[in-house]
Amino acid sequence: MSECTHDCSTCGQSCASRTAPQDLHEKLNDLSSVKKVIAVVSGKGGVGKSLVTSAMAVELNRRGHKTAILDADITGPSIPKAFGITARAKGSEFGIIPETTKTGIDIMSINLLLEHTTDPVVWRGPVISGTVKQFWTDVIWKDVDYMFVDMPPGTGDVPLTVFQSLPLDGIIVVTSPQELVSMIVGKAVKMAELMNVPILGLVENMSYFKCPDCGKEHKIFGDSHIDEIAAQYGTRVLAKVPMDADLAKSVDTGTVELFVGDYFENATNTIEDELKV
Repeated sequence: MSECTHDCSTCGQSCASRTAPQDLHEKLNDLSSVKKVIAVVSGKGGVGKSLVTSAMAVELNRRGHKTAILDADITGPSIPKAFGITARAKGSEFGIIPETTKTGIDIMSINLLLEHTTDPVVWRGPVISGTVKQFWTDVIWKDVDYMFVDMPPGTGDVPLTVFQSLPLDGIIVVTSPQELVSMIVGKAVKMAELMNVPILGLVENMSYFKCPDCGKEHKIFGDSHIDEIAAQYGTRVLAKVPMDADLAKSVDTGTVELFVGDYFENATNTIEDELKV
């Protein structure tokens, strides 16, 4: 063990006498400017994080804010597909240039660097985490008001990297109505609390299905418990998103920017009110 220099700002040791907290945040590219960073998380896969990420970026973009998406799901990227982006990202001596959607949303994803979008990313955790950091440090994010980080499921390497390396202003937890969701939400919420990251609220996806013929709502996955869960963890419900065939189709066909609906109006209002730019 090296001798103590009594300068905590230059010391990598963890000791009881430490007087200065370590700042593990990675530095942005010198040409970048990002005002607010929001991670979209869940304790399990398949609940619609990418859908929520895409829709929120679109809504804020429509309100006149410059938005961007950092696709941190390296092994299962889906953001380019949602926006119909097939071109590969380009670079210069100054950094990587993100692709821009039809309405002006900047996007960076591993699929924009692969020769074929179906090529698998067979990497170990440290390499994947390093790539996520590079999407923050090496990409030129110009004049971004709100950046959304589409996270992989769980509380493993990549979520830990994002929580430690990016200056998160808050997280949105995406859930579905199944009974096991309370436990899953709890894991995500407790990780955020452990890392001192504010929880903006919960979004329940696949909340119900509204019959186009009779207008009746059907609870395909059972009754919702999202309000009780939000109360349990001292947070709020931002949105209850139904199973909407048109919304799903817009994501599958790369036309999410064309979808018209008010499912995320309250969530967007909350972000604008709490994270002013």
